[in-house]
Amino acid sequence: MKYSDFKIKGKEKILDLVTGAVPVLRFPLFPEDMVEHCFTTREGGVSKGIYESMNLSFTRGDDEADVRKNYERIARFFGKKAEDIVCSDQTHTTNVLRVGRESAGCGVTRERTYTDIDGLITDEPGVILATFYADCVPLFFVDPVHRAIGLSHSGWRGTVGRMGQVTLEAMHREIGTNAGDVFAAVGPSICQECYEVSEDVMSAFAEEFSGHEDEIIRDQGNGKYLLDLWKSNEIVLTEAGIQRDHLAVTNICTCCNPSLLFSHRASHGKRGNLGAFMMLRE
Repeated sequence: MKYSDFKIKGKEKILDLVTGAVPVLRFPLFPEDMVEHCFTTREGGVSKGIYESMNLSFTRGDDEADVRKNYERIARFFGKKAEDIVCSDQTHTTNVLRVGRESAGCGVTRERTYTDIDGLITDEPGVILATFYADCVPLFFVDPVHRAIGLSHSGWRGTVGRMGQVTLEAMHREIGTNAGDVFAAVGPSICQECYEVSEDVMSAFAEEFSGHEDEIIRDQGNGKYLLDLWKSNEIVLTEAGIQRDHLAVTNICTCCNPSLLFSHRASHGKRGNLGAFMMLRE
């Protein structure tokens, strides 16, 4: 796999491809001396068939032993074990949970002790946060002042619910984070050209993002619209206090790159899951 293999929206290089045993995408925006993070690709795992090869879902029909091996490979990328990973329990909520060492292994090596959690935050080094995707938007947060991180899953429901703002509020409440200090990123996900929605979804966005309709909604006719989740989340984050020079917005679409990234729309649901991972260095 090479960076040039990806179909990129525009010419700016926002993400780096790190090659090796497990090829992953990373944002150079984040301070490497403080955090390790990645967004996975389809490559580097052991899963087969429609899940080939780095599938991180236990619930889509893949062999459980293969999925565990995939997690072990991701953990090694961080210099850790699968027991150090803490997984979300995504149900398209805006619920954010502070986790630490007591939650290590949840969703991988043991059952979760929580439900309905689409966002995770921590200030404990060595704990790997994990959230999952196949077109929805991953949101990354790094607070260099309080040495804290967050990861959140933001599909269309989460975006209408301003998941990015909710995550920042949780980090402020639990850890003392100020949004103006935070470095944030909108990760690889479906682009506007690929994301056709119905009128009810469009209406929800038009109401929540009043004044920004021309930036995020394109009328296709016949009650269909193209929706820009990237721009919508950028609006959420900047309005929540993220400085523009502290924000990176992806230009890599999951649906435009189905051979390199899992996409629910491109595969018509026959797919595995990608993962966003982040850890504070010890």
